[in-house]
Amino acid sequence: MPDLKLPKLPDRTPVRLTISITPDLQAALNDYAKVYAETYGREEPVTELIPAMLASFVESDRAFSRSRAKP
Repeated sequence: MPDLKLPKLPDRTPVRLTISITPDLQAALNDYAKVYAETYGREEPVTELIPAMLASFVESDRAFSRSRAKP
């Protein structure tokens, strides 16, 4: 087997998750989507922004990263 620089890609199968949120959070997410569109000149549905928001939040949580890295 050749020694490739690119490792085998991880599983990228999307996982559907259903949640309930408060009306206040929904309003804030809709406002965020509006500001996003004004900033980048491209509208994106809230459902497309949420996964990126969650990933950004988890990746920026240093305590979580340290905890996760422990064996």
